[in-house]
Amino acid sequence: MTEEQITDEQTPDEDVVTTDATDDDVTTNDTPDEPDTFPRSYVEKLRDENAKFRQRAQRADELAQGLHRSRVEATGRLADPSDLEFSDEHLEDAEKLTAAIDELLTRKPHLAARKPFGNIGQGTVSHNTSTVDLAGLLRAGAN
Repeated sequence: MTEEQITDEQTPDEDVVTTDATDDDVTTNDTPDEPDTFPRSYVEKLRDENAKFRQRAQRADELAQGLHRSRVEATGRLADPSDLEFSDEHLEDAEKLTAAIDELLTRKPHLAARKPFGNIGQGTVSHNTSTVDLAGLLRAGAN
């Protein structure tokens, strides 16, 4: 009987015989599958090796995130470089990075970097008066 010929009448407890195209190889499921066992030292070695690979992969992900952030910062177009979601495509192609920033700024223009210019009322103001004039200070602060 082939696997295609198994009907709903058989229960999972029955022995099932499967055959290939040739009838030379016949396999029966008389015994339950026994789990493979390995020496403890071998398993620990594999776990340690796997842990090292996971740490390397995590470090590579962190470096990729940092590189992405640096490339976004270098454009100077976003106030906060973390506003642009990470994508491997941005690391591979500068045009895709630029297009992603353009698309983000189109959707959310408030994320754009703003650079103040002119007199914004901060910093030191030099007055060339020899005496302190309160009215002069008030006029200088009003401008």
